Amino acid sequence: MNQRIIGITGGIATGKTTVSDYLHQTYGLPILDADLYARQALTGDRLAKLRGRYGKLIFDDQGNLDRRKLGAIVFESELERQWLEGLIHPYVQECLIAEARHLEPSTVVMVIPLLFEAKMQDLVTETWAIACDPQQQLQRLINRNHLSESEALQRISSQMSQSEKIELADVVIVNSDNTKELFFQVDNALLNSSLGIFLNVI
Repeated sequence: MNQRIIGITGGIATGKTTVSDYLHQTYGLPILDADLYARQALTGDRLAKLRGRYGKLIFDDQGNLDRRKLGAIVFESELERQWLEGLIHPYVQECLIAEARHLEPSTVVMVIPLLFEAKMQDLVTETWAIACDPQQQLQRLINRNHLSESEALQRISSQMSQSEKIELADVVIVNSDNTKELFFQVDNALLNSSLGIFLNVI
């Protein structure tokens, strides 16, 4: 593969968006966001399958999908979460591949929270795990999503642990201090890759 594709992953609320925004704003790198494609996936036939499985439980009074209600179901049941991921992930993968090809040979950043869980490593040439102190992660998630502590812990525990992601990643970036230190690590990872793949930015 001649194209450098950086796969950014990490636990929920560890700072993936902060890192990808910096890469886009500072280096002009295109960002392909798996979460965005996942939201787009829940339309048409896939939305009909959701309705067939859950009925009115996950829709509001106007008939629109209520993602918070859907989240409450899938974060409480591994079986339901796996079913939903099986519905969404193929579409997400197709979008990521198509967009990356469209941008060849430029360097591309794919933000894939479930990169390892969904076994999407083959889509990228290197993996970066964003990590932070577990207590920071918990507090950030509570504040960002307006969740109770139990709800936040439920979402964190539904994903692969930070330690497992760190073990699997090519690069680990720690987001526990300040943005200056965080961006210093990102600069080093981008410009001094030990993988021997050169940055290609116009």
